[in-house]
Amino acid sequence: MGRVVVRAFWGPREETVEELAARWARTLDGVARALPPQGGGAWSLRRVGASGAAAVVTPDEASLTAALRAVQAADDWSSGSGTDLRLLAEDGSGRTLELGGRAGAAAEFVLMAMLLTVRTPGDEKLPYAELLTALAEGWDPDFAGVVDDDVLDTLEDDGDFAPSDPAIGWAGYLSPGRAALVPPEFPAGGTALATGGVLLDVAAPDDPAAVLRANLLLRDAGALRPLSRPMDRPHL
Repeated sequence: MGRVVVRAFWGPREETVEELAARWARTLDGVARALPPQGGGAWSLRRVGASGAAAVVTPDEASLTAALRAVQAADDWSSGSGTDLRLLAEDGSGRTLELGGRAGAAAEFVLMAMLLTVRTPGDEKLPYAELLTALAEGWDPDFAGVVDDDVLDTLEDDGDFAPSDPAIGWAGYLSPGRAALVPPEFPAGGTALATGGVLLDVAAPDDPAAVLRANLLLRDAGALRPLSRPMDRPHL
């Protein structure tokens, strides 16, 4: 079974439940268009996690608002740390999508994040750029990327990237401030998104060495420097 993770991160951005529900709905719509369920049906969604028993969710703002409020009703929820909603989607073919993260808070030391984990039973070719676009346009992050375990291990072991350091994958996204720092010699082409940021086609999924070289080049140019702590903005 293949496993790929699309990761998006940003700094403090306080948002209401209604604003978060709209972002979730936009993201789910983009993900479903990028990766339609097999068989012509729909992705079956349910809320999972420590915030309560699994519950069916539909990809509309009313249902998502109710799911977010259920998370906030949990005993350990704090407005200062964001709302951590996690959804599991299945299409009956063995493919699963897990989308979850923490959003909506003005935290000064902890990044907000959204992660989409895609698991497939075979060697299905996934629409990486389209899935990354769905997260980028849904959440307007500071940086984002498509990775697997090999890429994460290579970045950490050979590039000295800590888990919380800005980094991209074989496909990447940089906010406008970071995109402006991409050096002219960077080998990947970029596509502007509605957020004003840039989607980068970096390397083949089976080439973690090329992903590492791209990240090192961006880091040396300042495009991957961390947000200053305490953080006071969502983007560089």
